[in-house]
Amino acid sequence: MSEDTIAALKENVIQGRKTKDDEGIEMGMVGKPGVLELTQSALDQKIPLQTIITQALTAGMEVVGEKFSKKEYFIPDMLASAEAVGEAMEILKPHLEASHVETKGKFVIATVKGDIHDIGKSIVAILLRGAGYEVNDLGIDVPTEKIVGIIKEDKPEFLGLSALLTTTMLVMGEIVEALKENGVRDEVKVLIGGAAVSDEYAQEIGADGYCVDGFDAIKKLDAFQEAKA
Repeated sequence: MSEDTIAALKENVIQGRKTKDDEGIEMGMVGKPGVLELTQSALDQKIPLQTIITQALTAGMEVVGEKFSKKEYFIPDMLASAEAVGEAMEILKPHLEASHVETKGKFVIATVKGDIHDIGKSIVAILLRGAGYEVNDLGIDVPTEKIVGIIKEDKPEFLGLSALLTTTMLVMGEIVEALKENGVRDEVKVLIGGAAVSDEYAQEIGADGYCVDGFDAIKKLDAFQEAKA
C-alpha cells in the first residue's frame, strides 16, 4: 500500500498534477488523487518523511529535470511539477519541524539592485523548495545592504544572485565585496545566475559558482553538501 502511494505520488509529480481536479500531461487523470492528496495520504499511512521526499517528490522532479533538458517538457510543464512539489513541502513542513528532520540548508535568493526581472529567479526558488531547501526569496531590485544584512542575521549557507542585464550584473561583484568587508564572505556559498552572467564571470568576481538554471543549482548545492559531509 505504501509503495503504491509513493509510486503514485512520484508519477503525479511528473504529471504536474497538484490536485485531483488537474489534468496532467496524460489524458484521463482528472478525478484521481494529485500530489497534495497523495502527500496527505502518505502522512496518514505514516510513511517516513524522508521516503516521501526522496523517493517520491525529489525522484519525480529528477525525471522532470531530465525531460526538461531533453526538451520533452517546456517551462509551463516544469513549473506545474515544481509548484506541486513546493506545496507538498508546505504540507510536510510542520511534520519535518516536529520530527527535527533538518532541511538541506538555508538559501537566500535575490534579483540584484536595479534589475526587476523575476521569472528565472522565481523558478529557481520553487525548484529549490521542492528539493528540500529552506528558501528566502527577497524579490527584485534588492539593495546590497539588505542582502548583506540578511546574511549577517539569518546566517544562510547559500546565497543566490540573479541579473539579466549586463549593467546590473556588475552589482553581483559589489555584493561579494560587501560580504568580504562585513566579514561574512567565508560563511556563505555565493551562486550567480541569469542571461548576462557565466562561469567566467563567477570566477572573476569571486563567486562560488554559476548556475544555468534551477536544476543546475540543485546539483551544485547538493555537491557542496556532499563535500561538506
